[in-house]
Amino acid sequence: MTQQSAEPKLTGVRNFRDVGGLPAAEGRRVRPGVLFRSGHLAHATAEDVEFLGGLGLHTVFDFRNAADQALEGPDARLPGVRNVNIPLTDPAEGAEFWRMVRDGDMAQLRRALSDGQAAGRMTASYRSIIRHRTGEHSRVLHAMAEDSLPALMHCAAGKDRAGLSVAVTLLAVGVDREAIEADYLTSNSPHRRYKVHRSEGAEGGLSPEVMELLAPLFDARPAYLAAAYDAIEETWGGVESYLGQGLKLSDGTRERLRARLLED
Repeated sequence: MTQQSAEPKLTGVRNFRDVGGLPAAEGRRVRPGVLFRSGHLAHATAEDVEFLGGLGLHTVFDFRNAADQALEGPDARLPGVRNVNIPLTDPAEGAEFWRMVRDGDMAQLRRALSDGQAAGRMTASYRSIIRHRTGEHSRVLHAMAEDSLPALMHCAAGKDRAGLSVAVTLLAVGVDREAIEADYLTSNSPHRRYKVHRSEGAEGGLSPEVMELLAPLFDARPAYLAAAYDAIEETWGGVESYLGQGLKLSDGTRERLRARLLED
């Protein structure tokens, strides 16, 4: 199933898509049916599990941390599919912040999120994941080069941690940045977006002002992906050094990735 074909109607899994079809270097494209992305699988229905189980997946990479899993629940099990949890954020990191998002009053929300603070938090998070989670991304890419495809990558919303991991994977096999960004921004489609939750009785609820304050946290924005690329340039001097020095990808490993992920 490519991005151009009809999408499946998944009831309990948001933001699912096949990354297949994206253009890569030398006229090649990402092979359909080998790399998928989505939000978490904790609320997958029996029909969703049947569909996902029919994709021939080898591995599901879950980038949520323990706090995410406690909040949303464990992934639904897919028969015969390996589930690998590789947290890309610390469960304690931002715990108070996210409690404020769910429970805070209007004064707290305004103090924490107004005047560009919410967007600033997101760009800082993207930079941090690129700089400090090289070991995790290296592990994922080496696994896919060996035996872990077809694979599904997900986090909570399938936008940030999964979005960055998909972007890093696509960079490694020569997909151009415009195509990576176009796929990333697809997460903004209304039917894909993560459902914002506020505690019952929280001041402001999901009012227009609250949603405007929260929007930067739940949007996929070009500036966030640009911050990740900036972190690559500032830390390693370019994508090639990032892939080689940061992620420890040898030429042979990258060639195996291209062979497995791309078609002519």
